[in-house]
Amino acid sequence: MDNNKTKEEIKILKKGGVKLASIIRKVSKEVKPGVSTEFLEELAIRLIEKAGGRPSFKNHEIFSGEYFPTALCTSINEEIVHAPAIPGRILKEGDIIGIDVGMEYPLKGGAVENRYSRRGGFYTDMAITLPVGRVKRETAKLLETTKRCLELGIKKAKPGNTLNDIGRAIEGYAKKNGFCVVRDLVGHGVGYKVHEEPQVFNYDFVSDGIKDIVLTPGMVLAIEPMVNMGGFRTRTGNDSFSVVTADGSLSAHFEHTVAITERDNIIITA
Repeated sequence: MDNNKTKEEIKILKKGGVKLASIIRKVSKEVKPGVSTEFLEELAIRLIEKAGGRPSFKNHEIFSGEYFPTALCTSINEEIVHAPAIPGRILKEGDIIGIDVGMEYPLKGGAVENRYSRRGGFYTDMAITLPVGRVKRETAKLLETTKRCLELGIKKAKPGNTLNDIGRAIEGYAKKNGFCVVRDLVGHGVGYKVHEEPQVFNYDFVSDGIKDIVLTPGMVLAIEPMVNMGGFRTRTGNDSFSVVTADGSLSAHFEHTVAITERDNIIITA
């Protein structure tokens, strides 16, 4: 299947991306000590439904017969990604929380429908990591660095450049600031489905023998650097969904959905 989107499809993705960005801003405003991930989850679901969309992570099949339980991934401290927003998790002063959310929009009835989805919508994906109250200076630096890694990766997302140009920019800036990029997890294509090819690596992968890919107009990519304060190694969390740092160090995650255009790119979730 050709995953490149038409200009008309990218326009629809942009409408959904703007709505998703608004949703994540509203959820982010509620992040403070004492708030539960369950509260953030319920708010996100209400906002997504009001926007005319559907949470694309909730009940998404991860493995055969195993489904993700929540609309949000709410990854706290050493959790890198994929921590469900289950009840009983309360944010504390000094924590950091990565909020990752995907949405399918619109659900049937649009002028252009996604022929690969039974609901007819197109998928966008976005993440942000936030401090809970006041955090240590080095923790704030981790968040600022990871956000800048995303910005630098997006700058390289242009026609004629390659996926490796994105990864090299991200890894180089993280290393320059004393942090490590996660290697076990990557970004991905998005739009027709929640996850599509190609994989979008956050590091220089040429030496790994993986074929580089030239970026072309119509590609839609979820670029998402995940940066650790300690080493890059990971393990599966106790909930069987989350991925955490192997050494228990803090991790940050930022993500945008980006469409490659004829001359540059469009940040779909800006």
